[in-house]
Amino acid sequence: MTALASHRSVAVVGTGTMGQGIAQVALLAGHPVLLHDTVPDRAEQAVGAITARLDRLVEKGRLTAPERDAACGRLRAVVELAELADAALVIEAVVEQLPAKQELFAALEQLVAEDCLLATNTSSLSVTAIASVLKHPGRFLGLHFFNPAPLLPLVEVVSGFATDEPSAARARATAKAWGKTPVRCTDTPGFIVNRIARPFYAEAFAVYEERGADPATIDAVLRESGGFRMGPFELTDLIGQDVNEAVTHSVWESFFQDPKFRPSLAQRRLVESGLHGRKSGRGWYAYGEGATRPSPHTAPATEPPSEITVEGDLGPAGELVALFREAGVTVREDEEDAGCRIVLPSGGQLVLADGQTSAEFRDVVYFDLALDYRTATRVALSASEVTGWETLRQSIGLFQRIGKKVSVIGDVPGMIVARTVAMLVDLAADAVAKGVASAEDIDTAMRLGVNYPLGPVEWGRRLGRAWAHELLDELHARVPGGRYAPSLALYRQSYVHEEKGGTTS
Repeated sequence: MTALASHRSVAVVGTGTMGQGIAQVALLAGHPVLLHDTVPDRAEQAVGAITARLDRLVEKGRLTAPERDAACGRLRAVVELAELADAALVIEAVVEQLPAKQELFAALEQLVAEDCLLATNTSSLSVTAIASVLKHPGRFLGLHFFNPAPLLPLVEVVSGFATDEPSAARARATAKAWGKTPVRCTDTPGFIVNRIARPFYAEAFAVYEERGADPATIDAVLRESGGFRMGPFELTDLIGQDVNEAVTHSVWESFFQDPKFRPSLAQRRLVESGLHGRKSGRGWYAYGEGATRPSPHTAPATEPPSEITVEGDLGPAGELVALFREAGVTVREDEEDAGCRIVLPSGGQLVLADGQTSAEFRDVVYFDLALDYRTATRVALSASEVTGWETLRQSIGLFQRIGKKVSVIGDVPGMIVARTVAMLVDLAADAVAKGVASAEDIDTAMRLGVNYPLGPVEWGRRLGRAWAHELLDELHARVPGGRYAPSLALYRQSYVHEEKGGTTS
C-alpha cells in the first residue's frame, strides 16, 4: 500500500502541543495542512506557533528560507469542521474523553470522502470504542505520535477491531514517508509502549514503598547499572505525576484491575498533594530556586578481598570473573559446583539477584543485574540484618575494586534492575503471545518510544530463556497476589530448548 500523495490535504483537529507537532510533521512532508479547533482563535494561534518553530529551524540551518515559506503557504486555520471535507487524512488530538472523540468522528464521517482515513492520536482510550459510533469503521485507526512529535520517530499504528488492513497499511506507509518509524499494534490498553513500560515505574515505586531505597538511589541504579537514560522518579517528575499516574490507572482499569498493572499508593499521595513534578515546582524532587538534587547512597571506600572463589556459572553476571581478575583479585573457579555464587574469604556468599531474600540464608549478599558489568558505573547490593558485616564489607570492596560505585539497599527480593527487567520481559512475552504486536515491533517501540537501552524481547534472549521466569517465580512465592506470577507465555518460553528450538521433556 502506498502512502498518501503529498499534494493531498491532511487535517488536524485539536491544536494543543500534540496537534501542533503532528501538523508540523505533515507540513514538512509536503502536505497542505488544515488546522481546526473548537476553541475560538486557537487554530490561528497554532498557525503562529508552528510558523515560529519553522523560523527557528531556519535559524539553526535545518530548513531553508524558501522551504519555510512554501510550508507556511500550505498551512491554514479553518473555523468550520465542514472545511475539512477535502482532506485525505484527518488526525484528532482533542481532549482524552471518549464522548468528545466519538462526537467528532461521527460528524467527520458525514463530511469527508469515502477514501479519507480517520485517525485518533489517543494514548489511553480504546480505538475500537471510539469507532463504535461510525457507520464505516474500517478506515478508522489510531496514529499515536509521541511528544514532541517533530522529534520523536515512533508512531504506533493501532488497528481497532473493525479497522481494515488496507487502511492500516496506508497509514503505516504514510507515517514512514513522513520520516517516522511506524509499528503495528492491535487495540489493547496502553498499546505497546504504555502497556509494557508500566513496570519501569511500578517496580521503582514498589522498592521505595518497601523502604528498600530512596528515589535518588533507585534512579541512579537504573541509570548507571541498568543503562536507562533516566530513572523513573526523575522521569515521572518530567512527564508530570498526574499524567503518569492517570495513564497507569487507565491501563490498570482497562485490564480489569490486573495486579501486574496496579498503581502506586505513594504516587497517588504525591498527586493528591499537588506535587506534580517540574511543572509544580516539586514532585519526588524539588525544583524551586536554590533546590538541590539529593545524592544517591554510595558506600564509602572499603578494602577489597584479595581472593574469591566462583562456584558454578554466574550466568548474566559471568563477565565479572574477567573484571575481577583484571583488577588483580585472585579468582578460583569451581566449575563443577552446581551453584552460581561468589564465595568470599568471610565464608559468606555473593549471589546475583534471583527473587529470593538475604534473610532466608545465613550469610548472603545479593548484587543487582547490570546491562553491561564492564561499562556500568554503579552496582547495588542487598543485605539483611542477619548478613555478616564482614561479608557485606568484602562485597562492597570487591565491586569498588573493579571501579564501581556501590549502593547498599534493603533486603528487597529481585532488587531494582533485575525485577524491573524481568517484569518488562514478561509483559513483552505476553504481548507477543497475545498478538498485540510482533517481537520486532515491541523492541523497536520500547527503544524509540522510551529510549530503553535494549528492547525487552532482545533483553530476555540475552539473559537466557528461563532467567526472567525463574526470578519472577521466586518473587511470586514471596509476594503473592499475582503481580509477579509469570505469564503463560514466559512459562512456555522458559521450557524451549535454546539449541534445538524444541521442548524439554
